[in-house]
Amino acid sequence: MGNVLVFAEHHKGKFPKSTLIAVQAGKEAASKLGGNCIATVLGAGVDAAAKEISGYGVTKVIAADDAALAEYLADAYAATLEQLIKANDVSLLIATSTAVGKDLLPRIAARLGVGMATDVVAINADGTFKRPMYAGNALATVSLDSPVKVISVRGTAFDAAKPEGQAPVEKASVSLDAAAKKMQFISFNEIKSDRPQLTEARIVVSGGRGLKSGENFTTYLEPLVDALGAAMGASRAAVDAGFVPNDLQVGQTGKVVAPELYFAVGISGAIQHLAGMKDSKVIVAINKDPEAPIFNVADYGLVADLFKAVPELTEEVKKLKG
Repeated sequence: MGNVLVFAEHHKGKFPKSTLIAVQAGKEAASKLGGNCIATVLGAGVDAAAKEISGYGVTKVIAADDAALAEYLADAYAATLEQLIKANDVSLLIATSTAVGKDLLPRIAARLGVGMATDVVAINADGTFKRPMYAGNALATVSLDSPVKVISVRGTAFDAAKPEGQAPVEKASVSLDAAAKKMQFISFNEIKSDRPQLTEARIVVSGGRGLKSGENFTTYLEPLVDALGAAMGASRAAVDAGFVPNDLQVGQTGKVVAPELYFAVGISGAIQHLAGMKDSKVIVAINKDPEAPIFNVADYGLVADLFKAVPELTEEVKKLKG
């Protein structure tokens, strides 16, 4: 078995929790399958970022520093990772199933002509992988026969890597042809918020179609979100209805979360939504329909009119917090 290469995704030199999850998955894969766990950081001026990730128990870090990699561009990043895979005896490439991971990994697999498994939740000692199917209602064991395997791991399936030791950092020179540089960066429109990121928050409060309008998200849900210091999410039905932007969507086609505490407010609990949040440690559901499927997975359920219950809950939370 060759080495395991972890794509250490970062944003302006800062590593989100999802990257540390990929590092942990890579370390587990290397211990089970053999070889070294190598992390790679791509970008321009990434010395500090490479040094930081080197302190999380990997064997070494490869820093690919080039002006063409200053911003994430799928073609340039895919070409660079292809070169690093071939130069470092890599048999397994790992990244987390983030928006970047979902965009990047299939391109690399296609360039290499190898197999890929997505949303992996476990890496087996025999080299197979487990991944969910049918909205998480079944787990499939997948075997990839190609010499290089490409996998994305689910962000809720592995713990985040902890600081451990200090690995050497090696600089890699990259050679990008005109085709790899054809894609150009125009702009990055970042949504800024004082709230925690949805995929990393300890507490998530999500609203569904039962809130009836975007104004009700602002009037009823946001005060509870802020009182709890939580991130705000939404069901696909609420997003499709235009109540909130789609970056808040939790579910099979949205973001997968597993916070310590998850509130489902006015959400019926369709299978698509459950696939994105059922691994939460504690689930609280508020719905006026006692037969709503969400109560089947909830640890605590309140059958009530959310327009009365949520303001009362918000006030009690504020009292408890002084």
